[in-house]
Amino acid sequence: MKSIALLFSFFYASMLHAQSIQLLDSNRNISIRGLSVVSNEVIWLSGSKGTVAVSTNGGKTFEWKKVAGFEQRDFRDIEAFNATTAVMIAVDTPAVILKTTDGGNTWKKVFEDKRPGMFLDALEFWNQNSGIVIGDPVDGKIFIARSFDGGDTWRGLPETNYPTAEAGEAMFASSGTNIVKLNQQEAVFVTGGKRSRLFIRDLKLDLPIVQGKEYTGANSVAVFDEKNIIIVGGDFTNDTSRSSNCVLTHDKGKTFVQPATPPFGYRSCVTYLTKKKLITCGTSGIDVSEDGGMNWRNISKESFHVVMRAKKGTAVFLAGRNGRIAKLIW
Repeated sequence: MKSIALLFSFFYASMLHAQSIQLLDSNRNISIRGLSVVSNEVIWLSGSKGTVAVSTNGGKTFEWKKVAGFEQRDFRDIEAFNATTAVMIAVDTPAVILKTTDGGNTWKKVFEDKRPGMFLDALEFWNQNSGIVIGDPVDGKIFIARSFDGGDTWRGLPETNYPTAEAGEAMFASSGTNIVKLNQQEAVFVTGGKRSRLFIRDLKLDLPIVQGKEYTGANSVAVFDEKNIIIVGGDFTNDTSRSSNCVLTHDKGKTFVQPATPPFGYRSCVTYLTKKKLITCGTSGIDVSEDGGMNWRNISKESFHVVMRAKKGTAVFLAGRNGRIAKLIW
């Protein structure tokens, strides 16, 4: 009887910690890297070939749209406020930011920069009014612009305030999560390439993460609170390598620690589900941690670029290549 009770207890505990992936859509000739989960019901996605998708029923169905005049552009990040209003960026030159207020049926160009080398990487909004966009260095300066009217207009920082990048240092537009809010006023961002750093206000902190080559370094940063921050990345060209692909700080960057059991390869996105439970994904699979990011367990070998939890709710969705969209069952 004691053995049966112990077996039942183990089975029950395993069920409590089980996670699985429910595929919602796939087999489309597009890559999705932009994802914004407004609530358990409202999900926005953006990707290659001028594509946007919207669901208002929790992913049961998606309405797929092509943005007129931008059919060849790659929308790498999107920020949605509700079922009708969203802002998104198109990578590469010219750098473009678009906004919709009618559910994605029409889009207005609210920003454009035609300078050679302009490449927007990610968007972040503190609230429905205040937002920030970050882009690769131009003439050695990391591009940053701000909006204070919900994305209707954007203004670059004064030239002297742009952060300086080292040679070969840039950002990866892999999931729209290399910049995130730290608190109600500040944002943090990570760089990669030949040098990989965490930028917190005036601090530029070198990361103990693989770097030194064009496709190495940090890809994504997630913040639980001002002290607890996690960063993932790796080597995109060797996406099953687990060497120095994740780093955590519990004191706002004063010290960094690497996981005892790291994620199972290159990872392009990471997010907190709770303080202890996290999820990360990349081209070689999906991993979860239940101890604050110190130990990771692989739950799928399927390729995904981005994973997000609902801003208002508990639903978690993923998206990636071939138009693949999935939901985390947890």
